[in-house]
Amino acid sequence: MLLALDVGNSHTVFGIFQGEGLREQWRVATEARRTADEWAVVLQGLLSGSGLVGHRDIDGIAMCCTVPHVQHEMRVMFRRHFGDVPAVIVEPGVKTGVPIRMDNPKEVGSDRIVNALAAVQLYGGPCVVVDFGTATTFDAVSRRGEYVGGAIAPGIDISVEALSRRGAQLHMVEIFRPRSVIAKNTTEALRSGIVYGFAGQVDGIVDRMAQELTENVDEVTVVATGGLAPTVIDECETVDVHEPSLTLIGLRMVFERNVT
Repeated sequence: MLLALDVGNSHTVFGIFQGEGLREQWRVATEARRTADEWAVVLQGLLSGSGLVGHRDIDGIAMCCTVPHVQHEMRVMFRRHFGDVPAVIVEPGVKTGVPIRMDNPKEVGSDRIVNALAAVQLYGGPCVVVDFGTATTFDAVSRRGEYVGGAIAPGIDISVEALSRRGAQLHMVEIFRPRSVIAKNTTEALRSGIVYGFAGQVDGIVDRMAQELTENVDEVTVVATGGLAPTVIDECETVDVHEPSLTLIGLRMVFERNVT
């Protein structure tokens, strides 16, 4: 079985693949101060709670990581606790099959390349991937499967947190669709601005990207992923597909390209 790890700034997602099937998935907070042994305790606790897979069943590991200190500790964990298991960490030099058409390809987050790979393999190009995480990222992939660029906007959670900190009479709210766009109280006004505001942002950026990708914008498939995607995608007119496990699927594909 393959262990896939998507380590983001806020959350780390663990996935277990048996062949092409994703059999287990867990999400934990990304704690940058955790040591390699602490990460091993977290992982082994998740595995031991699963009736499907155990520590000794893992025969491959694939990871992308956006937090350098955590990546270092993960390397140590792999070496110390999974020493005989082949591990692929997505970084420069690893085969992804995705040409990167950027001024400095090394600047592109490994998770964004993995998402581009999975999206174009699953749905074809051209496509745009919208990843709702700590930041909301938009990644454009050409018809030929090239990563041609993207956009980065503040994520939903950090935007809401910033608003509650700077607004004396504003507060954190649970985010879901309000009764109407024109709210009748402060709580629903916040929900309206967040849900419809981010949906409008997504549609606006995606429309512009699609126009730059191709003359026929109907050819562009828009794929949403990320832990916060369910918050707004029902209000987005441009999203075609919601694939919550897109990054994990891409990691499986990268592993296959480099090990099998």
